[in-house]
Amino acid sequence: QVQLVESGGGLVQPGGSLILPCATSGLSLDYYAIGWFRQAPGKEREGVSCMSSNDGSTYYAESVKGRFTISRDNAKDTVYLQMNSLKPEDTAVYYCAAARPWLGWGSTWALDHEYDFWGQGTQVTVSS
Repeated sequence: QVQLVESGGGLVQPGGSLILPCATSGLSLDYYAIGWFRQAPGKEREGVSCMSSNDGSTYYAESVKGRFTISRDNAKDTVYLQMNSLKPEDTAVYYCAAARPWLGWGSTWALDHEYDFWGQGTQVTVSS
């Protein structure tokens, strides 16, 4: 049974940092890409970042490039999203998801229908 569990959300001031772990079980990070998505109230879910399985390629939305970093610890079956220089517009529920990547993954990583398994989400609020 595949499970993804996000944690680490909370309230942080603008300019602050948070790290979100996504703990996985029932799948291998050698074969699954892990993506991070977010959904703010009244907005569609958007892809934030992804780390592919085989070569560890990373992808970022333009809105978070230079501020967010995705990484993984295969020994712990966990993928992390380090979020720095947070802005109020980063406020959302953050989800991690797992997908089997394919050759064209670089062009489709941010499409939520490409993902097979999802976590329950963790709330991130950036406010003073």
